Amino acid sequence: MSQSFQAAVIRQQGGPFAIEIARVKEMRPDELRVRIVATGMCHTDMIARDQVFPVPHPIVLGHEGSGVVEAVGDKVTSVVPGDHVVLTFLNCDHCSACHEGHPAFCENFNLHNFSGQRVDGSHAIEGDAGEALHDRFFGQSSFAQTTIAHERNVIKVRKDAPLDLLGPLGCGIQTGAGTVFNALKVAPGSSFVAFGGGAVGLSGVMAAAAIGATTIIAVDIVPSRLKLAKDIGATHVINSKEEDALARIHEITDGGAHFAMDSTGIPALIAQAVLALRPRGTAAVVGASKPGSKVEIDLIDLMQNCKRLIGVVEGDSVPHVLIPALVDLHMAGRFPFDKLVRFYPLDRINDAAEDSEKGVTLKPIIRMPE
Repeated sequence: MSQSFQAAVIRQQGGPFAIEIARVKEMRPDELRVRIVATGMCHTDMIARDQVFPVPHPIVLGHEGSGVVEAVGDKVTSVVPGDHVVLTFLNCDHCSACHEGHPAFCENFNLHNFSGQRVDGSHAIEGDAGEALHDRFFGQSSFAQTTIAHERNVIKVRKDAPLDLLGPLGCGIQTGAGTVFNALKVAPGSSFVAFGGGAVGLSGVMAAAAIGATTIIAVDIVPSRLKLAKDIGATHVINSKEEDALARIHEITDGGAHFAMDSTGIPALIAQAVLALRPRGTAAVVGASKPGSKVEIDLIDLMQNCKRLIGVVEGDSVPHVLIPALVDLHMAGRFPFDKLVRFYPLDRINDAAEDSEKGVTLKPIIRMPE
């Protein structure tokens, strides 16, 4: 008999999540079975639920899982049963981007993370009656008590860290922090602006503080988010409903910021992020926009001031390097991402989704029943 477990299944565009019984199918030699302790909820789960990104339904979503390894395939060497792990995105490991040390820019990213199946078309789980369920979301589908993941997207972490907290390091927190560390390469003494005060934007704020940026500006329209930004490292906050954000940024930085990051995906704010830069500054786009969205950029400003606008996925991170480092920073008190989260039991996953979309909760984490 295959192992059965509870999973949150999406069966129609827009949801809701339905708690159902699923079963594990055969595990491959390069895969492992993980007992999920908790899983962060991310904006990407919502756009997959709503099929803004056209993932197939019915599907088990969830891509910020943390848990304990229960069993490993014959070819798995990096972890053993009992190890604590964080699950992250899956890459192909054979394209040029992967070979060059940029697995987050994998040329086959969508195939491995959004197709709802293994590359060969098979599935790791099924419904209780044996019906097909789409899975493999980010190589994990971790809105469930149990998951089958690949060795490449499983990161071993220290056992003294709070395992139920760590899942968001696999995507949202990694995206904001990794963009600061890896893609923008924010330098000590520099200035950094985060457009958007959600979990990704505030992760960028914490990372900029940890790396030694001395002017860190958070821009949002929600006062509670701006207050939190000040608590976790922002030196300045701007409510763009109440004042001209561009004028204020240029005033604070005496001519523009060295670095900016937009996590909103709103075209007008992406354009503002470029205008907020000083000459030779760099802005990163990390938020998901609707397919086909366009941005109007002042090209003379971009060219004459030698500015750069870059797109970044998953913080351009090597997760096996970044995630343990973020855990260490957190345990040292230098990366307080626990201030962003709120926990929900699995049977309240729809409440978590609603609270996330309303902005009531920055980073929901779904705890699995034992």
